[in-house]
Amino acid sequence: MGKYLLERLGLAVLTLVLLSMIVFVAGQVLPGNPGRAILGHFASQSAVAALNRQLGLDKPLPVQYWDWISRFAQGNLGRSYQYSAPVSQFLWPALGRSLELAVVAFVIVVPLSILGGVTAALNRGKAIDRIISIAGLSLATVPEFVSGIVLIVIFAIELEWLPVDAQSQGSFFTVLPSLILPAIALVFVLFGYIARMARAGTVEALDSDYVRTATLKGLPRRTVVFRHVLRNSLLPTITVIATQTGYLIGGLVVIETLFNYQGIGRLIYDAALSKDFPMLEAGILVIGVVYLLATLIADVLYTVLNPRLRLQGAE
Repeated sequence: MGKYLLERLGLAVLTLVLLSMIVFVAGQVLPGNPGRAILGHFASQSAVAALNRQLGLDKPLPVQYWDWISRFAQGNLGRSYQYSAPVSQFLWPALGRSLELAVVAFVIVVPLSILGGVTAALNRGKAIDRIISIAGLSLATVPEFVSGIVLIVIFAIELEWLPVDAQSQGSFFTVLPSLILPAIALVFVLFGYIARMARAGTVEALDSDYVRTATLKGLPRRTVVFRHVLRNSLLPTITVIATQTGYLIGGLVVIETLFNYQGIGRLIYDAALSKDFPMLEAGILVIGVVYLLATLIADVLYTVLNPRLRLQGAE
């Protein structure tokens, strides 16, 4: 087990290094002159060149990359071109707000999807199985902005139950009511995928020899399902849920823009529009770190819950 986790950790570090290189190179090839973006269109060329030298942009690209990634490793995310302030002042609060929205979405979608997938598997071939499967597939194909607009029209405009804008200031419980609509829009996207994985894992577990043996021994169906089926059927689902963390944290541009929510997805989008390369590069790399951490945690849980991997690690 320890060897397996060390291999996964090494792979995560290698992936993060490659991601940092891709992010840096992408930031360099994007059109736009940082010095010109900061000083404006009417600044002289000499002033722009002097500022670029001050920012270290006249150095060779490998040197610029090393300076940037070494500062990042020390917690220095750079200075925003747009706001003339440290990137960390904007990035960490935005990440926290996206995490709040992700938590609300997870609290809704994870138990609902697992319940739906397991229910469909236990009623394989019946009407409820087809209804859950078709509903999940249909919801997953609806674009986020379409479902978001429908939710706004029904619950915010017509019924006036919930606010249109997702409030980003205040304590978690203060902003919670304004996070419900964007969270439901995310549930529509994720429900079908997670429910299908839960259903497939449950069907595989139900067809396994150990479940048939437990059933032949006369164990009650409830005991068989909770003690033998769910423990093994949800292993693939854990990995799937973890892989959606990166999307929930960094792929919320549409949702955050639609609901006027100041999360990290919206921050990265605004940084790309304003050619704020330090903000853009730091934001993407932070999302990569969060995604890799979530995947690593999923690997740990998968190893702990899977007896076969534990036995292999002990050999």
